[in-house]
Amino acid sequence: MISDGELSVGERVMMEEMRKEMALSADFDPHYLNVEGTREIFDTRRSRSIVLISLVRLGYADGAFEIEEQSFLKVLCNEFEISNDDFALIENWVRRLITLEREANAFL
Repeated sequence: MISDGELSVGERVMMEEMRKEMALSADFDPHYLNVEGTREIFDTRRSRSIVLISLVRLGYADGAFEIEEQSFLKVLCNEFEISNDDFALIENWVRRLITLEREANAFL
């Protein structure tokens, strides 16, 4: 989320939502985690896919999926053993989800 050097308002909002979903305390301080070894933390394809979906959504939170964010996620995909084709499917799905969310918000 800050691989592009900035933490936008949209990214902050999404981080707060994720913190609540994970039942982390309000004083939890996000920190860097080495990519190497995360395969053991997220030890199923399902959990890895959820992480990637969440991170791609976070990447688009400021309206632009920056090259630095994409590069980081490519490294993570290698660690997670997620193919480029599967990553492209995830990114496409997230973009469609964002479009649908915007359409829904327009109705409200």
